[in-house]
Amino acid sequence: MKKKSFESQLLHVPFMEIDAYHSLSMPVYNTAAYEFDTAEEMEAAFAGRLPKNTYSRTSNPTVQYFEKRVVSATGAFSVTALNSGMAAISTTFLAVSGAGMNIVTSSHLFGNTYSFFKNTLRGFGVEVRCIDLTNPEEVASNIDEKTCAVYFEIITNPQLEVVDIKALSAICKEKGVPLICDSTIVPFSAFHAKDFGVNIEVISSTKYISGGATGVGGLIVDYGNFDWSRSPMLSEKAKQVGKPAAFTARLKTEMLGNIGCYMTPQVAYMQTLGLETLSLRFQQQAGTCLALAKQMQQIKQIEQVNYTGLEDNPFYELSKAQFGVYPGAMLTFDLASREACFEFMRRLKLIRRATNLFDNKSLAIHPASTIFVNFTEEQRKSMDVSPKTIRLSVGLESVDDLFADIEQALTAE
Repeated sequence: MKKKSFESQLLHVPFMEIDAYHSLSMPVYNTAAYEFDTAEEMEAAFAGRLPKNTYSRTSNPTVQYFEKRVVSATGAFSVTALNSGMAAISTTFLAVSGAGMNIVTSSHLFGNTYSFFKNTLRGFGVEVRCIDLTNPEEVASNIDEKTCAVYFEIITNPQLEVVDIKALSAICKEKGVPLICDSTIVPFSAFHAKDFGVNIEVISSTKYISGGATGVGGLIVDYGNFDWSRSPMLSEKAKQVGKPAAFTARLKTEMLGNIGCYMTPQVAYMQTLGLETLSLRFQQQAGTCLALAKQMQQIKQIEQVNYTGLEDNPFYELSKAQFGVYPGAMLTFDLASREACFEFMRRLKLIRRATNLFDNKSLAIHPASTIFVNFTEEQRKSMDVSPKTIRLSVGLESVDDLFADIEQALTAE
């Protein structure tokens, strides 16, 4: 039989164990603890010698099945599901970084990610080097023996900058540091991080995967393609469990046990359902986003439409090579002023004024006054967050209805 399509393979991932009632959907295991037949069996499970659930802070059958489906979809070595996208980012870097080490990244980051790096990790003695990741020479010159990772967003939010991922990967391989990306903007049905040399992928599953913002979650996808004996924080673990497995081993034991940010079974169940329609929803939303972006270029009140799927976008060719024709379902556009943005938001009738991305409903937000409101004006300028910018997450409405709402909000007297 020929290889199954992405959709067919994702839909038919078998359960870890046969369900007693032959349910087609993985049951929700609303339980904290699990019983054992003997003390010896219990000891073996807690020591990691027996693959049994011990406590739902570290493992749960419903969550494990969700993880298994993502492994099937991505070809990953392992997947760890957590209770938010920020939990995925913070847990990843608590696992790989330590006092005296540094992270090479960009100032073009989601607000809370930037804050986590610059404020939270700084308190643990970790240096964060924000540079131009589109400049390979600058990246290479900023990596040293204390660098624990290079981190980037595949399309930055809200600047929509695109880096050459294979170029970054080549530098990281030469320098012996892991390449970690946030790929939330384009789902793994369309973007295959492993093919570009990414070692660790973090995803906010709240977005496309949840299928209508039904729950908050995050994923850490480990491709098992980095030699963790080269990591100061994981070299000892690599000796114990093997070079490719060290990161996941630390996640599944120390991180989940000590930090306590594992996904809940209820969210895992809802997001497993969301996975089943991920590809269809993404194609619809991203196709609408591209069509809408083209139409919006004709509205005179809009100074600029930013979407890397537009042929006049400076990142168009690189974006197409990495993400295909549809680089996500988010665009931004600039109006004349902050005041014009607020007036536009006030006049919207169909598009919702809300944060989040890739809900089934289209959402508009003014990033500078919301996501980045706690940054100074000088910091926002350094991050290229303009007070004139609106971010639009495109949902499942028709392109004609969305365009009509945008047009009336910009032209109403």
